Amino acid sequence: LVAAFGPSSLGILIVRDLSPSFPDLRHKLLSYSSYLANLPASTLARLEIPAAKWLTGWSCGKETLKDGRYDTLKGSYYVNPAPGFEEPGTQEKLRETYPGFEEYTAANVWPGEDVLPGFEETFRDLCTLITDVAVLVARACDQYAQSNIPDYKPGYLEHVVQTSISTKARLLHYFPPPQSPESTPTPAAEDEDDDDDWCATHLDHGCLTGLTSAMFVDESTYPPSLPPSPLTSPPAPLPELPSSPDPKAGLYIHSRAGSVTKVAIPRDCLAFQTGEALEVITRGKFRAVPHFVRGARGEGQVARNTLAVFTQPNLWEVMDEEGGMAFAEWARRVVEKNH
Repeated sequence: LVAAFGPSSLGILIVRDLSPSFPDLRHKLLSYSSYLANLPASTLARLEIPAAKWLTGWSCGKETLKDGRYDTLKGSYYVNPAPGFEEPGTQEKLRETYPGFEEYTAANVWPGEDVLPGFEETFRDLCTLITDVAVLVARACDQYAQSNIPDYKPGYLEHVVQTSISTKARLLHYFPPPQSPESTPTPAAEDEDDDDDWCATHLDHGCLTGLTSAMFVDESTYPPSLPPSPLTSPPAPLPELPSSPDPKAGLYIHSRAGSVTKVAIPRDCLAFQTGEALEVITRGKFRAVPHFVRGARGEGQVARNTLAVFTQPNLWEVMDEEGGMAFAEWARRVVEKNH
């Protein structure tokens, strides 16, 4: 744990020996990501929640990159998969307590079963598996924190991960690179400063971020198109390329020493990455890690799909006992900066 999250680490931990159901759930859901992103624009528009700053449901072209441009290179589907979020009266109480904060209080929206059969069930099942593993990682973090941080509340992080109704999951679809001459990268675009073209350098603001390995799909060979609805059965999972066609594409982390390292997550494993809330909770013993995603360059219509599950404190949880800041205030600041 110290090697993965400690002062000289990359801030990322790999967990293997997962449930036997994991490979199939991962393949199915990441295939859905391509199918979803290629739905008709009118269908996707019905899955947008502007009042939630597009942090619930479908989002594309709403988030800003480092130079202020809107990010149109990827589409996202946001869900709160916490079972407690669906309990009767919970969402109403959250909306009353935190007015104008639809980013965390808006109800989930799903494409109908006649549009993407099995999507919601697969999404929820994989998020449950990832959260269950996150609980074990959190338990290990608590054991370390209790031994190294004065007055650390025993079991605090495990409690946060296990009981939070503020969890967010983000299913990501990185679109195939544009093929027009105007969009061909210039030599300057190969510079390190422009490497984070798919997802700008940032910190996650939750506790632990669960990540699947990326799935690469050749959408020219296997078009993720669906017949007209209503559909009666789930679409077939898409064939997965053995690796990215561009070896430089993928997740990069800025290490504590200032170097940039490409991280490969094995297909049968989960990764957990540190966020800002964990840094605050552990008083800097574990630090949030700056990271970015570099897009694929070159020919072909290859898309990249992945899933991130952000385990976050409940909105009312106080992260910083000295400052008295609750997670709601923290999250508002982050959302206002990025959207």
